[in-house]
Amino acid sequence: MMKPNSILGSYLFKQAILNFLFVLAVISAVIMVFDMIDILRRVSGRHEVGLDFLIQYVVAKLPETVDKVIPFIVMISTMITFWRLSKANEFVIIRAAGVSIWGVLMPVLLAVLFIGSFWVALVNPISAKMHEVKETLSYRLSTNNPHAFLFSNKGLWIREAEDNGNIAIINASGLNLQNGVLWLNDVSIIEVDERTQVKKHIEAFVATLEEVENDSKDAKKGLLNLKDVHIYQSGKQAEILNSLNYPTNINIQRIKDNFVDPEAISFWNLPDTIEFYENSGFSIVRYKMRYLSLIALPFLLMAMVLVAGLFSLKASQRQGGVLIMIVLGIATGFTVYFTSQIISTFGFNSYIPVWFAVWAPAIVIASISISVYLQREE
Repeated sequence: MMKPNSILGSYLFKQAILNFLFVLAVISAVIMVFDMIDILRRVSGRHEVGLDFLIQYVVAKLPETVDKVIPFIVMISTMITFWRLSKANEFVIIRAAGVSIWGVLMPVLLAVLFIGSFWVALVNPISAKMHEVKETLSYRLSTNNPHAFLFSNKGLWIREAEDNGNIAIINASGLNLQNGVLWLNDVSIIEVDERTQVKKHIEAFVATLEEVENDSKDAKKGLLNLKDVHIYQSGKQAEILNSLNYPTNINIQRIKDNFVDPEAISFWNLPDTIEFYENSGFSIVRYKMRYLSLIALPFLLMAMVLVAGLFSLKASQRQGGVLIMIVLGIATGFTVYFTSQIISTFGFNSYIPVWFAVWAPAIVIASISISVYLQREE
C-alpha cells in the first residue's frame, strides 16, 4: 500500500486539497452571484441601500450556505482529482506498479479528513459569527434603520436551577442590545420550590444584564440589574424597590444561543450550551444533534470520497461513459444528502436515537462503498 508521506502520496494529497479549494472558490462565486441577484431584487427602488451594504450582506450569508453544501464540494473536487488521474493514465501506471486501490484512496481520504477537521474547528465558528451579522443586516433592511440591532422580537423564557434548590423562571417581553449592554423589558422572575410552589414573584419595568467573572473556569455568569421593582411573597406585603441586583447563570452568549438555530452556534460553544439547557430543563435534541453532526462531518466527507471514487476511478477514459458516470456520481451524492436529511428529521423528532441519525449515513455509505471496492479488487 502506498504510504501517505511518499512522493506519490504527497502528490495525491496536494491535488485533493488544490481541487477542493478550486471547487470551493467556484461554487462560492456562484452562490454570491445568486445571493446578490436576490438581494438586488429585494431592495429594488430603495435608494438608501448602498452597494457596501449589499456586499456585506452577501459575504455574511456565504459561510452559512457553503456549510450546507460542503459534502457536494468535497465529492465534486474528489471526482475531478480522480478523473484527472485517469485521464492522464496516471491511475494505470499506479496500478501497474502494484499499488492497490486503497493506496490510491488513502492520501485523498487523509486530505479530506484534514479539510473536515479544519472546517469544523475554524470555519464553523466564523460561519456562526457571520450568521449573527447576516441576521442583523437583514433586520436593518426590514426596519429601514441602518443602526438597528436584532436581538429578539419574541421575548425571553429561561428556566434555571438555583443553588438553594429553587427554580427560577425568567421572562422578558423584549430584548435589545445597545452599545454592548443588553436591555430587557417587562421582566418577570418567578421562584418556585421543589414542589413547584411559588415562593417569590419579582416584576421589573426594565433590566440590564451585566456579565461577571467567575473564580472557576466555567462560562461567565450574569447579574440582572432590575429597575422599578415589585416583589410579591405569600403572606407578606408587596415590596417596592427602585433597583435590585439579581444573580443568574445566564449571560449574553447563552441568550443569543436561545434565539438562533443550532447551526448558528459555534462548535466550541455547543457543549456549554447543551449543558446549560439540560440543567435548565429545556430540550437539547437539536443542539446535541448539531454537535454530533459536526463531529461526524469529517467522516461523512471521507465517505463521499469513497462514493466519488466508485464513479470516477477508471483504468482508462477510453472505456467511455465518462459523462454518464459523472452524472450518476452527482445524482448519488444528492440521494445521499436528501436521505441523510430525512434521517436527521427522524432524529430531531426523537423517533430514532440522535447518535444513530447522525452516524448512520456515513456508516452506511462507507460500508456499501467498501464492499464494492473489495468486489472490484477480487
